[in-house]
Amino acid sequence: MEAKAIARHIPISPLKVRRTMEGLHGLPVAEAQARLRMSRGVASQVVAKVLKSAVANAENNYELDVDDLVVARAYVDRGPATKRMIPRARGRADVMVKRSCHITVVVGERA
Repeated sequence: MEAKAIARHIPISPLKVRRTMEGLHGLPVAEAQARLRMSRGVASQVVAKVLKSAVANAENNYELDVDDLVVARAYVDRGPATKRMIPRARGRADVMVKRSCHITVVVGERA
C-alpha cells in the first residue's frame, strides 16, 4: 500500500528542488527526514513538509506503521512559469522567467 502527498505551484525552480531530492528514493522515512533536516536551502524545508504530509496520509488514511515506511518515489515536475519585465537602459526591457514546480512524494511499506 502506498500513500502520497503533492505540493503544487511551489515558487522554487525545479532544478533546485531536484538537487535536494536526489538521494531520497528508497530510504526509510526517518533517515530521509534526518537528511532533509541537515541539508541547507529552502527546497529542503518544502520537501520535508511534503514528506511529513505523505507519512501522515499513510498513518491516518491507510493505517500503515510509520516505522516500516520507505520513500517509494520522490519526483519534481515543472509548474507554470510567470514572466516579468525588467526595465533596461535606453527604453528596452528584458524578460525574467520565474519558475515554479510540483513536488510529489510517495511512501510505501518496506518490501
